[in-house]
Amino acid sequence: MKRYFPLTAIAATILAGCATTSITSKDLAKSYQSINAEQLAEHVKILASDEFGGRAPSSKGEELTLAYLTEQFTALGFKPGNGDSFFQEVPLVSLEADPNMVLSIGGKDYQYKKEMVMGSSRISDNESITDSELVFVGYGVNAPEYNWNDYEGIDVKGKTVVMLVNDPGFATKDPTLFTGDAMTYYGRWTYKYEEASRQGAAGAIIIHETAPASYPWSVVENSWSGEQFGFQKENNNMDRVAVEGWVTSDVANELFAKAGLDFAVMKESAAKGPYHVDMGDLTASVAVKNTIKTSTSYNFIATLPGSEKPDEHIIYSAHWDHLGTDKTRKGDQIYNGAHDNATGTGGMIEVAEAFAMLPKNPSRSITFLAVTAEEQGLLGSKYYAANPVIATNKTVANINMDSLNLLGKVKDISVVGLGKSEMDSLLATAAKAQGRTVSGDPNPSSGGYYRSDHFAFANMGVPAMYAGGGTQAADEETASYRKRMSLVLRGCYHQPCDRYRDEWDLSGAVQDLQLFYQVGLDISEQTEWPTWNSDSEFQRK
Repeated sequence: MKRYFPLTAIAATILAGCATTSITSKDLAKSYQSINAEQLAEHVKILASDEFGGRAPSSKGEELTLAYLTEQFTALGFKPGNGDSFFQEVPLVSLEADPNMVLSIGGKDYQYKKEMVMGSSRISDNESITDSELVFVGYGVNAPEYNWNDYEGIDVKGKTVVMLVNDPGFATKDPTLFTGDAMTYYGRWTYKYEEASRQGAAGAIIIHETAPASYPWSVVENSWSGEQFGFQKENNNMDRVAVEGWVTSDVANELFAKAGLDFAVMKESAAKGPYHVDMGDLTASVAVKNTIKTSTSYNFIATLPGSEKPDEHIIYSAHWDHLGTDKTRKGDQIYNGAHDNATGTGGMIEVAEAFAMLPKNPSRSITFLAVTAEEQGLLGSKYYAANPVIATNKTVANINMDSLNLLGKVKDISVVGLGKSEMDSLLATAAKAQGRTVSGDPNPSSGGYYRSDHFAFANMGVPAMYAGGGTQAADEETASYRKRMSLVLRGCYHQPCDRYRDEWDLSGAVQDLQLFYQVGLDISEQTEWPTWNSDSEFQRK
C-alpha cells in the first residue's frame, strides 16, 4: 500500500517548489512513499488502546502517550524542541461538577445530562444562580464589524442569558450576513460564554440544536460533563459567569411557551437582526458543586533542525488528548479517541519519518507539536500561543492534523478555511500530482476553522492550514464504503465506540499525509514565506 502515484510526477512536483534543495528526486520519492497505512494503523492501535485509557490530560494515559511520542521521535533522530526537553508544561485545573444537580425554571426541575448540562468555569467549590431572571439574547453576539449587537440597549447584569448556537448566517443562508452558511467564531460556544461574561451576566445557557451545533445532544452530554479542564489563573476565573451550560431544544420550547413566547418565532426574529427579549417572569436556579484539582499537563515538541535556516520553523500540529475514562458510565467506560485524534497523532509520526529519511535535513527546521487538552477548548494550543517556544517571527507556517480521512481515496481534498492564505496554492500543486483538486469545507456551518489547534497559530498571525479528506470518492466501491463508514464515524464522535477498526480504509489518510509532508517540504525550501490573503481576518502582527 505504499505506492499510489507515478514517482516521476511526485518528484517533479516536489522539486518545482524546492528552489534550493540538493536532494535527488529518488530520495524525495522514497521519503514520500515511506508514509504508509500499515505503520499508521500500528500507531493508532497503540495510542487508542484501552491501556492508554482515552488519553485524558494529567492521567496515566498522558504519561504513556508522551513516552510513546518521545520514543518514536527520538528513534527518528529528532531533537527536543524546548531546549533540552521534549515537553512544555501546561498548568491546568480540573473542575468536576457534582451530577446531583437540578436546574429549576418555572416551577419545574430539569435533570442533569438528560435535559441539561450545567457547570462553572470559576475555580470555586460552589457557584450558583438563584431566581435569576431569564433574557433571550438571540445569538448572544456583539460583532461591530458585522454591525450586530444582541446586547445593545439591555442590561443583563445579574441575569441569565439564553442563546442560540451558531450565528445568524447559518439560519438565513444569506451570504451577505456574517459569512453565510460558514460559521464564524461568533457562533462558537466558547465565544458565547465569553461575551456573556463581558456583559456581566450571572448565567449563560445555550440552546442545543443538532444542525446548527453540528453534533447531537450526546456530544454535549459526554463532553461537558465529568472533569472539565481550564488554566490556573490568579483571578480563579471569577470574571466568568457563575454558571454556564446547555439545554435541549425540547426544554427550550417548553420554557419559551411558559414565557408566552413561540420558540420558532423567536428564532426567526433573532436571525433577522440584533434581538433580545425578557422571558416574562421566568427565573432560573441551580447550584454547582465543584471538585477542584490542579495538575500539570504537557505539550510535546520535537524538531528536525534545518540545514540552512535552523531558526525558521514549519510547525506541524495535532492534539494527542481525548476524553479519558468515565467510571460512572455503564458498559464501555473508555473514550479511546481512535479517530479523534490518535489518527492525527499517529500521522505526525509518519510525516516525521518521511522527513527523517531524507539524506539532508530540509533548509528550514521541521517541528512537530502535539498539544494537550484540545477537547477542553483548545487549551494546549492556546497556552502555546501565549507562551511560544519558537518565536512567532520565526514561525513560517502551521499544518494541522485532526481526525484523518478514514473513508478511502478521494479525487479532491477539502480545505477548511479555503481562500485564507497562500498555502492553498501550495496544497493545490501537491494535490495535482495525486490527480486531485482542492475543494472547500464540506460542512462550513460547523465552524471547523475555529475548532482545532491551527486556530491558535492563525491568531498569532501565522498562516495555518487545516485540510483533509474530500467528498468525491475515487471509485464506486469506495463510494459505497464511504456511505457505510461515515455513519459509523458520525455516530461515534466523542463516544466510547471511537475505537480502532480493522475495516478502516487508511489509503485516503495516507494520501493526505503525503500532501502535508510535501507542502511542508516545499515551504521549507522556497525563498519566500507564505502569507495570508489580503481579505483574511488573520495577518501577522
